[in-house]
Amino acid sequence: MKNITLSAKEIADMVKGELFGDPDRTINSVAGIRDAKSSDLSFVGSKAYEEMLAASGAGIVLISPDIKSRDTENRTLILCEHVDHAFGNIAAKFADEPPAWKVGVHVSAVISDSAVIGENVSIGANVTIEDGAVIEDGACIGAGCYIGHDARVGMGTILYPNVTLMYRCTIGRKCIIHPGVVIGADGFGFVPGPAGLVKVPQTGIVEIHDDVEIGANTTVDRARFGKTVIKSNVKIDDQVMVAHNVEVGESSILIAQCGIAGSSRIGQGVIIAAKAGINGHITIGDGSKVAGTSGVVKSLPANSIVVGTPAEGQREFIARLALPGKVEKLTAKLKALQAELDALKAAK
Repeated sequence: MKNITLSAKEIADMVKGELFGDPDRTINSVAGIRDAKSSDLSFVGSKAYEEMLAASGAGIVLISPDIKSRDTENRTLILCEHVDHAFGNIAAKFADEPPAWKVGVHVSAVISDSAVIGENVSIGANVTIEDGAVIEDGACIGAGCYIGHDARVGMGTILYPNVTLMYRCTIGRKCIIHPGVVIGADGFGFVPGPAGLVKVPQTGIVEIHDDVEIGANTTVDRARFGKTVIKSNVKIDDQVMVAHNVEVGESSILIAQCGIAGSSRIGQGVIIAAKAGINGHITIGDGSKVAGTSGVVKSLPANSIVVGTPAEGQREFIARLALPGKVEKLTAKLKALQAELDALKAAK
């Protein structure tokens, strides 16, 4: 971590926040609210975590507008609209730079004579680049990566170690692909035949547009025909499964261990939370949000918010969840009324 000291006033100016407490209080590092010390900046981004504020040792805390506490006895508070974003910007100032990529080709790399390698490219140890592949200017290919026949890696894109980009698949510019990602493996296609399951040829490709980030050990399958498409600015977490012929719209977010079945269409700005599953051949409308572990079995209109399995709207989910408790209370009330009636009959 960089050796930097910032005052509360400097931080408030950077995040355009409202300051409560000593403007001259300083910090020299950042930390989570539970572990923070007096020399740390931390944050509380939701009322759900407000109780942690009083117990924290943090010297300066960024707080969201729904936090009621203004206790500045042991700390300085800075109120700002977008706490996560603000904290991230400050934390970046303390972060050490990642190791620099070394321009050039490692002696152990195996590169086809027909591959096209751009300028200022970094190619690490034990990389394999097949016939007809194109690595554009400024791309970085980490150790152990495999680039298949006629595949393309766009300008300034980073492939961390052990990424596999299969034949004819393409990655756009300024993408970040984390270790262990597999792009362009065959989609899961089989049909029953007289002698058992018969493999259906997967003849399409994967096309990844610009500014996409894909987390470690995620898989994006090639299309049965045509393209599996990840559009610009999509962010995909670790261990996500994107099946054949899926299309993911611009600026959507796919979170850890969610799975998108074949030929589904994910709209623009969609959020699919951890371990959620999306059925095949359906459409998730623009701006929709799918809660973690939900199972979506039918298409959703734009701006839907769904939860549960099968996924349903929040109001419906809460009503159904509350129903057993209501029935239990009603049953108890009926039993009490029955007991009163029995008592009245006995009194006669």
